[in-house]
Amino acid sequence: MGGLYRFGISIDGRLIERFDAAIERQGYTNRSEAIRDLIRDFLVREEWEANEEIVGTITIVYDHHVREISSRLTELQHTEADLILSNLHVHLDHDNCLEVIAVRGRASKVQSLADAVIGARGVKHGKLAATTTGKKLT
Repeated sequence: MGGLYRFGISIDGRLIERFDAAIERQGYTNRSEAIRDLIRDFLVREEWEANEEIVGTITIVYDHHVREISSRLTELQHTEADLILSNLHVHLDHDNCLEVIAVRGRASKVQSLADAVIGARGVKHGKLAATTTGKKLT
């Protein structure tokens, strides 16, 4: 395997113009880099759907004045300690905190933890950003 492969594709002119404009806005220097990233993203989604091991972050903003929110978030993280790699807590202002939880585990377990954390009473917004461990990508 390995090595560099070249291949050609046929694509509608308007579609490639839109693609070129989009990748230029994102800072790509050529189509090959953008296409490699699209392929990697496709493969990562397949890993997610196959319940492979993934890594990522659960990011939340919450009102720390909501009754027992801190205790609830801590309890959730201790319950799923095998998924937690690290945690970052930031005081945004008098009322709001930002928490970033680094996670690693089977996609379904990470998603369940993210759902519980994001759904906790007092959480204003949350998002799971997940990616591959890189083991299957080159």
